[in-house]
Amino acid sequence: MREERVDFLSDGNRLRGILRLPDEAPTEPLPVLIQGPGWLGLADAKTYVPWHEGFTRNGYAVLAFDYRGFGNSEGERGWVRPEWQLADILNAITYAETREELDRRRIGTYGIGGTGGGNAIMAAAVDSRVRCVAAQSVVADGEDWLHRMRREYEWVAYKQRIDADRRRWVTEGTGEKVNPREDLMVETPERREIGPKGDVDARMDKEFFLRSAEYIMRYRPIDVVHKLAPRGLLMTSVIDDVVTPSDHAEALYERAGAPKKLIFQTATTHYRSYVENYAVLLPEILAWYDRYLKATGPLETRESHPSEEIVYLQRPAATNTE
Repeated sequence: MREERVDFLSDGNRLRGILRLPDEAPTEPLPVLIQGPGWLGLADAKTYVPWHEGFTRNGYAVLAFDYRGFGNSEGERGWVRPEWQLADILNAITYAETREELDRRRIGTYGIGGTGGGNAIMAAAVDSRVRCVAAQSVVADGEDWLHRMRREYEWVAYKQRIDADRRRWVTEGTGEKVNPREDLMVETPERREIGPKGDVDARMDKEFFLRSAEYIMRYRPIDVVHKLAPRGLLMTSVIDDVVTPSDHAEALYERAGAPKKLIFQTATTHYRSYVENYAVLLPEILAWYDRYLKATGPLETRESHPSEEIVYLQRPAATNTE
C-alpha cells in the first residue's frame, strides 16, 4: 500500500489527510472510498490500517482525513459538530475529483464507529456523487445515543446542564469544557480495559465544549437514509453492542430503500469485532463495493443478488494447527 500525505480546504480550514493507493500503479483511474474518522478519531489511526490495506489490495483508493479542529487539520479545537464534519466529507469528495488517478464516477463512502458510520450515510444522502456506502457500527439518532449511555436521573441532570450552558453562550460568549469521554460520549468498561485507540487518545485534546452535546443531539442519519436508494447501503452491527446499539442499524435498515444489507455480528463486542471479524467482514464489504461501486453503468440492483438482506455473521471455526 502506497501512501501520500494530502491537504485540501474546507470552509477556509486546511484539512490534512492520507491518500492510500495500491502498490501497483493503476492503468486507469481508481474507484475511491472517502472516510471521515469515527468518534474522536484521526485519519492515521492504527485500527484503520488493516481495512485500508484490504481495500487497496483489491483495487481501491482510500482518502482519509482529519476533520477540522482534529489532529493535523486546521480549525477551532474542542468541538464535535456533525454538520462541520459533513461539510468536510463533501469537500473531501470534491478534492478527490481533482486527482487524475481517482475516478470521479466511482466515489463511495466508508465509515467505521459511531458518527463515522453515520457520517458516511449522511454524506451519501445529501450528495449524489456518492454511489455506494459501507458503514460499520452506526449511530442513527444522536440524542437517543447520548441518552442511552446514562441512567434516567443522570440524563435529566445532563439536559439541565446543557440548557444552562446554552444560556451562558448567549450571555458570555463561551461555555463549559469537559472530558469528551466522560461528559459527551461515556466511555465503556470494555474501552477502558482494552484501550483500542491508544495511539489516537494520546494525541486527542483532553477538553471539549459541552455544547458539542447539543449539536450531537440534533444528529439524525435516520431522517435522511431513505435518500440513498437506488445506491447501495451496507451496514454491520454487533448484537447487544453497548457503544452503538444494534437497533440503530436496524432502524436505518428499515427506513432505507433497496439495495441494502445489514450484517449482524454475534458472540463479540463493539471494539473486539473489528479485529475478531476482520477476515469475514472485509470480503463482505469488498463484495458490496465491487457490486455497487466498481461498475460505472446505470445504478441498478443486480438480479443475481438479493436487493434486501439481513444476515447473521458466522465466523469460521478455529482450526487446530498443532
